Formats: sequence, C-alpha cells, structure tokens
Amino acid sequence: MPGSARARHRSKPDAGQLRPAADPQGSAATKARRGGLSRHTRVLVVDVALAIVLVALMALSVCLGSVGATPAEVLGAILSGPTDATLSQVIWQIRLPRVLTSAILGGALSLSGFLLQTFFNNPIADPYVLGISSGARMAVALVMIALLGSSNILTPWGSVAAALVGSLATMGIVLLLARRVRTQSMLIIAGIMVGYVCSAATNFLIAFADDQDIVNLQSWTQGSFSGASWSDLAVIVIAVAVMSVVVFALSKPLGAYQLGETYAQSVGVDVRRLRILIVLVSSLLSACVTAFAGPISFVGIAAPHLARLAVGSSRPLVVTPACFLAGSVFCCGCDLLARMLFSPVELSVSAVTAVFGAPVVIALMLRRKGYR
Repeated sequence: MPGSARARHRSKPDAGQLRPAADPQGSAATKARRGGLSRHTRVLVVDVALAIVLVALMALSVCLGSVGATPAEVLGAILSGPTDATLSQVIWQIRLPRVLTSAILGGALSLSGFLLQTFFNNPIADPYVLGISSGARMAVALVMIALLGSSNILTPWGSVAAALVGSLATMGIVLLLARRVRTQSMLIIAGIMVGYVCSAATNFLIAFADDQDIVNLQSWTQGSFSGASWSDLAVIVIAVAVMSVVVFALSKPLGAYQLGETYAQSVGVDVRRLRILIVLVSSLLSACVTAFAGPISFVGIAAPHLARLAVGSSRPLVVTPACFLAGSVFCCGCDLLARMLFSPVELSVSAVTAVFGAPVVIALMLRRKGYR
C-alpha cells in the first residue's frame, strides 16, 4: 500500500468521508425505497437493463458495416454456422469475434479500474491514467520486435504474458512513487508521467523497426478491437472469466478494505495478501485488454462510477456485476461509433472512449461524491 494512501486509511478509519451517502436521509438507496423501489430491486433492474442494452448493441454491431445485413439474415448466418458465403464469412470471421472481444475486454477494463480506485482510494485511478496500460503496450511491442526475423510468433498467451510483465513493472514504479508523494493528485500526475515515458519508448521502438508488420502496429497502439480472432477470444474468455470470479470472491474483503485498513484487519482480513491480489488481478485484467486491443482510455474511470450511480451503492458485491456490464456497454457502443461514424474510415476506439469518458472525469473533479 502506498504511504500516502496508508496514512489516509490510518487517519480515517471511520468511513464517513469515504461513504458520505451513509446518511439515511441522503442515500440514493433510501430515496429509491421511498419511491417504492427496494435496494435489491433497483440493483436487479439496473443489471437487467444493462444486459438488454448490451445485447442490443452487440446485435446492432453485427448487422451494421460495409456489408449490410438484416437481423433475420444475421440470425440465419449464425444458426447455419460458418460457410463460404460472403455474409457468413464477414459475420463469423470479423464481426462476431470483434463484438464479443469489445464486450469482454470492456468489462475487464472496468473491473480493473474499480480495483485500482479501491486500492489507491482515488476516484480517477485506472490503468490508462496510471500508465499501466502504456507499460503493458511497451512490453508487448518489445517482445514482438525481439521475435522479428525468427521463426517464432507471439502467441495470444505470449501477448498476455508480455503485457502482464509490463503492467506489473509499471505498477511497481507507481507504487514506489506513491511512497514519496504526499497527495493523491501527485500520484496521478506521477502515473501520467510514467505513461508518457512508456508511450515514447514504444513509439521509438515502432518508428525504428524495419518490418512492415511492426510499423503497422501504430494502429494497435492507438487502441482498436479490429483483427480479433476466435483464438484470441478463447484466451480472453479464460483469463477474464477467472479474474472476474476472483474479483467477485473478494467482494467482502474489498468492502471491509474500503472502510480502512484498521477496520479490515479487525474483521479478519489479511490486508497484505488482499493488496497483492488487487495488484495482480487488476494488472492481469489490464494486460488482457492491452495485449489484444491496445490502450483504451477512460473506460476504467467512467464505467465504475456510472455503475455506482446507477445502483446507488459502492459495495463491491453489488457494484461488481453492474461494473462489468457498464464497461461492456461502454466499449461496445464506442466501438460501434468508431466503425460507423465516418465509415469507411475507422476511428481509434480510444479516441471515442475519451470523448465520452473525459466529461465523467471532469464531473468527478468538480464534484466529489460518495456512495453508500
């Protein structure tokens, strides 16, 4: 745990400032109950609504593109399986892997941001802002260039491993800096600077690479879900599913940790072990995203806060499912806009997520608000 964050936890074991909405008169949950909507009903409604929106966006993404298709045609192509028909090839080899990848990685990025915000006790902490995504990107690019000219190729699991090493290395640097800085704002600035250094190093690697395949990585370094394959998706599903289960299993310890280290220890939580797990899980989730889609900005900040607003709570057991779904919806919607807004020109997904995510960050800076 960084020194500044630890000090804040010790000096504020009472969660009053971390969860100001605990006041029954002002809590969103109490207001919902007064309006005839219980807490559990509200959470269920939010989760179901997010799931419906996600399915609708995924269906729309599969239908729209340079080769248009009606929902009936898409459903027929999916049910008939891969064939030699053009529409079937487009749907099975291009659109379905991309849509599923954007949904799963969006949820992973949202969970990673939620874990980092809990760890650093900072509302704008996420893999992109802290430079963790940039470190993962640099490691993947370095390994790709190292394998250039050899018979070896970088497998999907190899990409994740390289990105994980980069994520953990960058996280280690951020944690070391956190011991020296006194405020959370300085920690964020330090993370941004680390990210800039890693991004500059990656750009140098790509700029001086002779192979055209490496030079073409420039689009990947800007964030994109294009080029996703079923083999990539298999790795993504396994890694993200395992880490999501771990996050859900850590819900109760995380809830105690939100109230301060002293309180967490008093209820039997192994704080040291929990911090290690948070770092490992958040780094692996971020590594999966960076390895297959490049750095995606602001999703890890915006989606968790939108999920908290929707469910009216910050308790991990309640927020985790909504957080994953919100990240999936956010990324699917932004990927659809990136493909279709100026078609046939495709925008960077990270640029689109920044357009919608940056206002959320600005709102957080202007008005800090806690949730019960």
